This record gives sequence, structure tokens and C-alpha cells, in this order.
Amino acid sequence: MLNIGGVIVGLVIVAALAAPLLATTDPIDQDLTVVLKPPFWLEDGSFQHPLGTDHLGRDVYSRLIYGARISLTISVLAALLGAVVGVAAGLIAGYVGGRVDATIMRIVDLNLAFPLILLALAVVALLGANLRNLVTVMAITTWMIYARVVRGLSLTLREQEFVQAIRALGAHDARIIARHVLPNVFAPILVIWTLEVARVILMESALSFLGLGVPPPTPTWGRMLAEGRDYLTVAGWISIFPGLAIMVTVLGINFLGDGLRDLLDPRLRQPT
Repeated sequence: MLNIGGVIVGLVIVAALAAPLLATTDPIDQDLTVVLKPPFWLEDGSFQHPLGTDHLGRDVYSRLIYGARISLTISVLAALLGAVVGVAAGLIAGYVGGRVDATIMRIVDLNLAFPLILLALAVVALLGANLRNLVTVMAITTWMIYARVVRGLSLTLREQEFVQAIRALGAHDARIIARHVLPNVFAPILVIWTLEVARVILMESALSFLGLGVPPPTPTWGRMLAEGRDYLTVAGWISIFPGLAIMVTVLGINFLGDGLRDLLDPRLRQPT
């Protein structure tokens, strides 16, 4: 799983980073002389537009690899921001306990009780759809899972003998959390982060499909899906390829997360 996921994710990252070199045309250029041109393996297709063109004559292949940039940027940044907030909240709640723990967990429960896609729709509708707002919205929908997991681990770690001994020696709580608790929760955080990246890609694509993603003319996979829905019977490639890109990317990230979980959790390793 780890190798397969790593290869898939690596290829997507390379394509996104090398988009200016790999693209055959500018992804936002319109050419009405080649509207709805099919992929190269179909009749009337050409290698100039290897995956065909859309209803405005824009190259699907170029838009696809540039769209990977948007999806990866938003998902990685949102998952990182959510991880920072969630891990901090979980460490404080689990280590401090008491009313602080109860308050933070009630906030987590409140956020989890609200449908995340509706929350994202509401925030984007109020603040507007741009890259910064989308990252913020996605981070708001991701931090709770980190908080719950890290809080549970912190509750266990604070009672461990080595932590009790360090505390008895007079170490400050902040030092104990940073030097001894946080390193011991890093492995599950990394696994959760990879899986949250995949979930954010799906959510960003859903918002773009609904017209609440990064504004045009920037290409995104979700918007490409939406733009092709009226042409499914005559030019299905407009929607099929971004749909496949979303599916393969999310699958690869999930494989990577599962592989990391098996690698980092000794209990899941097979005996040799």
C-alpha cells in the first residue's frame, strides 16, 4: 500500500510542480476553432490536445495538471493548519484536564455536530471564494479529529511513569508537552494528516463543483466536472478526466496513509 500510494502521490506532485513544462497550451486560453475536440485516440483527435478540449476550446490536459496545483495547495495547507490547531487543542485538553478539557471537548462536539459541508458553504458564501478563505474553511472542518485523537493519547501519556518522573524533577508543563508528549503522538498525527489531505481534496472539489471554489478562470478539478456535466453525452472527456484525477489522487493518498499507519504502528506489523 505504501509503495503504491507513494508512487501515485509522487506522480501527482511532480505533475503539479512541472505543470508549466508539461502543459501543451495555456490552461485558460480559449480557441473556438477546436471546441469539443476529442482525445487523440478518437477520430478527429490530435496530440496537440491529447485529452481533448472543452466547450470553450480550452485544453483539458493542461487544465487537469494545473488543477492539481490548486487541489494540492488547498488540501496540504488546510490539513497543516487544521493539524496545528487540533494538535494544540488536544495536547492542552489532554494534559491539563479538568474544566479546560471539558470546554475544548464541548467545542469539538459542537463543530462535529454541524454538517461540515454546510459549514464550508456558509463561510465561503459570507467571506467569498478565494484561496485564503478556502484554506481557512477547510482547516475549520479538519482540526476536530486531531484534537480528539491527540487528547486521548495525552490523557494516557500524562500518567506514564516517565512523565511523572520528569514532572517530579520540576520540569515546566510546557517543556514536558513539547519535549515528551508531542513526539509520542507524532506518528498518529502524520497518518491522520495524510487522510485529511484526501478528504479536503474531495471537499474542495465539491465546493468548486457548486461554484464556490477558487474563482474562474483558474482551473480546478471540481469546476471542470461541473462544466462538463452538460456535455456528458457528446464530450464526456470534459468530466471523465478530472473525475478520474480526483479518484486516483484520493485513492493514492489513502493508500499512503494506510501504509504509514502499518509502518509506524508496531502492533500492526506482521511477525517475520
